[in-house]
Amino acid sequence: MARAAEPEGRRRGGSVIAYFTSAKFLLYLGHALSTWGDRMWHFAVSVFLVELYGNSLLLTAVYGLVVAGSVLLLGALIGDWVDKNSRLKVAQTSLIVQNSSVILCGVILMIIFLYKTQLLTLYHGWLLTLCYILVITIANIANLASTATAITIQRDWIVVVAGEDRSKLADMNATIRRIDQLTNILAPMAVGQIMTFGSPMIGCGFISGWNLMSMCVEYLLLWKVYQKTPTLARKSAKVEASELKQLNVKKESDTKPAEGVQLIIEKDVTAFEPQQEKEVGCAARIAEPFITFRDGWVAYYNQPVFLAGMGLAFLYMTVLGFDCITTGYAYTQGLSGSVLSLLMGASAITGIMGTVAFTWLRRKCGLIRTGLISGVAQLACLILCVISVFMPGSPMDLTVSPFADISARLFENEPLPTIASPEAEMIFATGMPNLLNGSIAPADSDPEMSPEPVPLISVSLLFAGVIAARVGLWSFDLTVTQLLQENVIESERGIINGVQNSMNYLLDLLHFIMVILAPNPEAFGLLVLISVSFVAMGHIMYFRFAQKSLGKQLFVCHTPDPKAASDSSPPGNTSTV
Repeated sequence: MARAAEPEGRRRGGSVIAYFTSAKFLLYLGHALSTWGDRMWHFAVSVFLVELYGNSLLLTAVYGLVVAGSVLLLGALIGDWVDKNSRLKVAQTSLIVQNSSVILCGVILMIIFLYKTQLLTLYHGWLLTLCYILVITIANIANLASTATAITIQRDWIVVVAGEDRSKLADMNATIRRIDQLTNILAPMAVGQIMTFGSPMIGCGFISGWNLMSMCVEYLLLWKVYQKTPTLARKSAKVEASELKQLNVKKESDTKPAEGVQLIIEKDVTAFEPQQEKEVGCAARIAEPFITFRDGWVAYYNQPVFLAGMGLAFLYMTVLGFDCITTGYAYTQGLSGSVLSLLMGASAITGIMGTVAFTWLRRKCGLIRTGLISGVAQLACLILCVISVFMPGSPMDLTVSPFADISARLFENEPLPTIASPEAEMIFATGMPNLLNGSIAPADSDPEMSPEPVPLISVSLLFAGVIAARVGLWSFDLTVTQLLQENVIESERGIINGVQNSMNYLLDLLHFIMVILAPNPEAFGLLVLISVSFVAMGHIMYFRFAQKSLGKQLFVCHTPDPKAASDSSPPGNTSTV
C-alpha cells in the first residue's frame, strides 16, 4: 500500500509543479504583477499631483482629461500597431515603455518634492510648470503603453494560449478578472499606507523601485510563456489595404461577414510592398494615421459583434459604480469612510462571484445566452437604485440650480475651498467638490446646531443595488470580451479592441460631463435614472445582437460542447479560435 501511495503522491506533486510552470500560470503571474503596479500608480499619481499644485485638483483634472482624450484618439492606432508587429515585440516594447515611463515619472516627482521651493524661483516658476507638463506627458505615455499591453495580452495572447478549447479560454478570462478585482482593492491600500506613514517622496521611490523590479520579472515571464507556446510565434499576415477595404464594405441589414475574409488575410501579399513603399510620398505618410483611425472605426462598425461591443461601452455611461462620484455622494448622505471601504470590499466579492457565474452559465447555456442572463440580472438589481431615488432620505430636488453654490462664491468673492480646510479634505477624498453642498455637519460641530441625520433608506438601497449588480456586470463584461476574442479575425484583434477601448473611454468621458452639468446632490437622483437608462440601452443592443445570431434558438437553453463553437460565433463568421 505504501509503495502504491508513493507513485500517486509523486504524480500529484508532478502535476502541481507542471501547473506552476505552465504558460497559463506564468501569464496569470505576469498579469498580477503588471496590474498591481498599474493600480498603485493610478492611485498615487492623482495624490502626487494634488500635493504638488498647492492642494488643488487642477492638475489631476488635466491629467484625467489628457488620458481619456489620448486613448479615445489613439486607441485605433495602438491596436493597429499591435496587429502589424510580432507578438513578442509588441509585449516587450509596451512593457518596457510603460514601466520606464513610470520610473522616470517617479524620479521627476521626487526631484520636484525635494527642490520645489528652488524651482519656484527659477525663471519665474516656468521651470516648475515645465516639470508639471513633463510629468503629465510621461504619465500619459505610460497609460497608452498599458493600453497596448492589455490589448496584446488579454485579447490576443490569452486566446492563443487557450488554443481551441473555449472552456479553457472562459476560465482564463474569469481568472484574469478575479486578479483585477483583488488588485483594485489591495494595491491602493498598500501604497496608501506607505504614503500615510512615510511621505509622498517615499511613495514615489517605492513605486519606481517596484516598477523596476516588476519590469525585469515580467519580461522574463513573457519570454517563458512565448517559449512554452510555439503558436505565439505564428501570426496571420497583415493586409493593410485589401483587408480593411474588405471589412469596410457598407453592410446591409441582413449581410453576414464574408467567409473568405480570413483566407484573404492569410495569403502572402507582400510581393508588391517594396515597390508600393517607394511610391509613398510625404503627404501619404502624414495622412496614414488618419486613414487608419477612420478605417479602424469603420471596421469596428462592420464587425458581427458590433452591437455586443456597443452594449458593453454603454455600461460605462453610469454613476452607479465605486468611483469618486458615487463616493462623494455617499459622503453627503452620511456614510463614513470605514463604511465605504467595507462596501468596496463587498463589491469586489460580488465581482468575483460574477466571474464564477460566467463560467457556470457558459457551460450550461452557451456564451451568447450567458450575456442575456447577465444583462437581465444586472437590470433587476439596478431597479433597487431606481427605487432609492424616490425613498425617504433621497435629496432629489430638480428645482435647485446645479450652479447656485458656484455663482454665490463668484459674485460674493468667496474663495473656492482648498485642501487646507476640512471641507476640502472631503473634496480631495471624493473628487466631487460640488457634492459638498449636502447637509452633513463637521464632526466637531455643535450637536445643537447640526441638522437632523439623513435617513439611510435611500442610500442603503442605492448601494445594495450597485453591489448586487456587479455579479451581472462582470459576467456580461466577460461575455463580450470572449465574443470579441472568438469572432474577430486574428489580424484585426488589435485594432478592433483598440477601438473598443476608445468607445469605452468616450462613454466614460460623457458620464463625467453629465456630472459636471448636474453636480449637486439634489440632481444625483436624475443621474441615477439616466445611468440606468443607458445600461438598459446597452443590454437592448446586446439582445438585438443575440437575436440576429441565434434566431429562433435564442431562448432554447442547452449544454454546449465545451470545445465546439457553440453559440458564440454569429452565422457566417470565420472564427480563428
